[in-house]
Amino acid sequence: MEEGRFRLDDFELYRVAREFRRGIYRLISQLPKAERYCLDPQMRLAAISITNNIAEGHGRWRYQENLRFCRIARGSIDEILDDLNICTDEKYVDQSLIDDLRATAYNLIGRLNSYMGYLRRSQQQDAN
Repeated sequence: MEEGRFRLDDFELYRVAREFRRGIYRLISQLPKAERYCLDPQMRLAAISITNNIAEGHGRWRYQENLRFCRIARGSIDEILDDLNICTDEKYVDQSLIDDLRATAYNLIGRLNSYMGYLRRSQQQDAN
């Protein structure tokens, strides 16, 4: 492994995103059967997209590529936030679960934004 690179499983942002995905899956398991073919797969795909894009960005060696995948992951978190609003509006699950997931989502966005700032600073330093 190249010096300065670390394994994906050691990447804190990725670990936090995986835990968030597991929380979303717990919520999905509580959705009514009427949402089996609509909201359920939508939320699964968005949750998977978060970790997939963080992982793919991590595997890229260029700053701009990594940033691109981070932006996609951030968009998927916003998609999940909208899905959580649907769950709230329709009273599908306990509100405390939704509130916890929403707080985790905003925390994850903050972590992603910080990591993206780090990537931008690193890119500027490497350019000088």
